[in-house]
This record gives sequence, structure tokens and C-alpha cells, in this order.
Amino acid sequence: MIYKKYLVFIPGIILAFVLYSLSQGFNNIIGTELLGYNKSPISTAMIAILLGMFFGNIFKVRNSFQKGLDFSRENILKLGIICLGIQLKPFEFLEFGKIAIPLIIICIVSVLIVIKLLIKKLSIPTRMAYLISIGSTVCGTTAIMATAPVIKANKNEVSYAIANITLFGILSMLAYPYFANFYFDGDPLFAGLFLGTSIHETSQVAAAGLIYDQQFNSPETLNIATVTKLIRNTFLIIMIPLFALLYNRGLTKEKSYSILKIFPYFVLGFVGMIVLRNIGDQVFDINNNDIWIQTINFIKASSKVFLTMAMAAIGLSTNLKEIKSMGYKPFIVGFIAMLTVGIVSILTIEIYLKIFI
Repeated sequence: MIYKKYLVFIPGIILAFVLYSLSQGFNNIIGTELLGYNKSPISTAMIAILLGMFFGNIFKVRNSFQKGLDFSRENILKLGIICLGIQLKPFEFLEFGKIAIPLIIICIVSVLIVIKLLIKKLSIPTRMAYLISIGSTVCGTTAIMATAPVIKANKNEVSYAIANITLFGILSMLAYPYFANFYFDGDPLFAGLFLGTSIHETSQVAAAGLIYDQQFNSPETLNIATVTKLIRNTFLIIMIPLFALLYNRGLTKEKSYSILKIFPYFVLGFVGMIVLRNIGDQVFDINNNDIWIQTINFIKASSKVFLTMAMAAIGLSTNLKEIKSMGYKPFIVGFIAMLTVGIVSILTIEIYLKIFI
């Protein structure tokens, strides 16, 4: 029977969901109960992969769970990325995008050039460098997990890249709000643009903006940082096919190469969800239709659940001994990528924005 074919996935999927639930519980306890924030500044996804790595290396994962974990890493991940598109409303960002988009593009190109040079100097794996670079420039863990299957990165490379982005993302999340206020002399536009372009994860940007707001009473900075990050996230649509083409062209011996062969078609679902959101807002009136608002919130919540389940599955499938064998060089790349995107962001704001704004 066909349904029996899919029953083998259920144990692993349930295990990934259990770890998601535990991660959410720990997140609430640490972020809201202990630290006292209304919304936890700690990423549930980060906790999920750390819990997964802990349990996955303490206990041996049974074969009966592995198929479901693989399914979670690959397919539930893609479903989460598709659902993520419901929170983006690019048509509202057009006016602000005239300011933010040039800054984002300059930051992305600069980091890619630097990392390209570092690959040769440090002799690190190309797939690892690609994952770290897209995680640093676009949207952190989500970008890494979306790019991994396209360039055929293995689970240990994915986990190493995520650990890299998580470490430096947390450092910048905690330090940058205070630095931005000092350097930009409390200007909410410049501070918000800096936080939105220089910090890796969406949750980390939101946390940094929240810290800035609470410390310096500037909700405008929080809004600008968040909007900048969401615009930056849309570059996932461009970067994944680009990385897929660059990586696979380097491996193929064919004279001609078609992007259609390696295009990640789930990205079309991501774009479709953005279009659905904008059409729905017009048809159902976002301000007066409770059912449509509840639908949007449900899809948003589902995307976080799916992505966190996928991260838990990656953690459970990660062998720390194998990661250790990769050495320290990729972390050097991650650190330099963090510095590069921060410095380029500052320079661009100083040179470009202060001239034209």
C-alpha cells in the first residue's frame, strides 16, 4: 500500500517535532522568565539544533528515526521556506527600498569577494565557504539550509556553517546596538540600517532592534532594522539559483549548462506565497478581516515550526567528531565575514547615504 511507504517517516518527524517543542519551552523560560523580555531575544532554532546535537551525540539515533529525520531536513525545510514568504510585503517596501537595497547589494557583493579570496588562502571546502557567505549576507540559518541541498552540502558542513553563523550572530546581536547608538549618534535611520544589514539572523536583528529600543527609547530603529532585514531576506530568491549555478558549473564538464536543471523550484513557492499575501491583503482588507489575519498568522507560525523541526533534525544527524576534523579555518572565514559586512555597512552609510539623504 502507498500509505505504508510514508509511515516510515512518521517516527523521525515526531522526534523532530518533540525537539521543537522542547526548544520552544527552553526559549520561553530563558528569554522571558529569566531575562525578562516580552519576546525572547534567543532563537528557538538555535536551541533546537544545539539540543539535537547534544542528544544526537550522547545517544545513537536508531535507523527507524533516520528516514523521518532526513525527510524533515529536506522536505519539511522546503515547506517552511515556502511558508516564510507570507510575512513579506515587498510592495510596501518600495519607497524605503530605494535606500536599503543599494546598501544590501554592496554588503552582499563585498562579503562574497572577500570570502572568495579567503577560500584560496585558507584552503577550506568550497561548499563550506558558500554556506558561510550566504548565511552572513542574506538571512543566516534559513539561507544556509535553503542553499545546502542545492550545492549538495552534507549535514556536517551545514551544522558547522550554522554554528558559525549562530556564534557570530549572537556576538553582533549583543554588541551592535550599543555600538550603533554610539557611532551614529542616536540617528534611528542609520542605526536601523546598520543593524538590519550587519546581523545575520532575522531573529537576531529583531532582538538587536528590541535591545536598542529598550535601551535608547527608539521604536523607529527597531522598525527600520526589521524592514531592512526582510528586504534583505528576499535576496534569497536571487542568491540560491546564483550559488547553484556557480557551484555546479565548476563541477560539470559540459560546454553548455542550464540553470533549469539545478533551479530550486521550492523558491517559486516562496515567491507565490509573497504574491498570495499581497493579493489577499487587497481582496480581504488586511485591517478588517479577522479570518485573513488569522490565516497569515497561522502560516507564519507554521513556517517557524517547520524550519525549527528541520534544524532539530540536522542537529540529531550531526557527528561532532567529524565536525572537529574540519579544523578552525571556517570559523576564521565566519569571523572575517562578520567584520566585512559590518565595516562595509558603516562605510556605505557614511559615503552613500549621508551624501544622498
